[in-house]
Amino acid sequence: LQSLLDMMVAEEESLKERLLKSIALCRKELDTLCRELQLDPCEAEEESTILQMEKNLRTRVEVMLKQKRDRKQELKTLQEQDRDLCDILCTTPFCIDSNAVPSLEDLDRYRCHLASLAAEKEQRREEFVSSKRQIILLMEELDHTPDTSFERDVVCEDEEAFCLSMDNIAALQNLLQQLEARQSLNEAVCTELRSRIVALWERLQVPVEERESSAVH
Repeated sequence: LQSLLDMMVAEEESLKERLLKSIALCRKELDTLCRELQLDPCEAEEESTILQMEKNLRTRVEVMLKQKRDRKQELKTLQEQDRDLCDILCTTPFCIDSNAVPSLEDLDRYRCHLASLAAEKEQRREEFVSSKRQIILLMEELDHTPDTSFERDVVCEDEEAFCLSMDNIAALQNLLQQLEARQSLNEAVCTELRSRIVALWERLQVPVEERESSAVH
């Protein structure tokens, strides 16, 4: 009986030692996780058995590890969206440490930044589509074939693949203004020529029927 009791005591002391080691490791890991997650240090539990304390600490470690994984995964997702938007808008990515665990405030700022970029992308896309439509109509009216790489990109390239950088938007507006100027010049020349034709008709006393047959042109 004494041998059995000694063995039971030894097992309990061994269990206690394992629990104390586990508690020390959990507290160390919790301190690290609190720093990484930028949270206040975890306070030690009072009036709790060693077994319950070890269980509670392990549970808190698991919860905080999940928070860490979730934040890192969200950061990865946001960075992927950021890269896609930066490729389209030709802007620099959001400045954030990819190796560190982002704080909740960091993630909020990142989401706001991406929402702003997405709105800017839509605004530029609408401007591009509107300008492209006008440019195509003007080129058809002027019988102008795209003769530069930029003009071919504007007219022929897939709208989703067009880089919406500020330089490209400015070049797009410049092209549109050039075509509008050529159209205005052509219209002015046409108006002048029509006036001269009418004056010549009057001087030559061309019949109304002949004038109407030519007026269609």
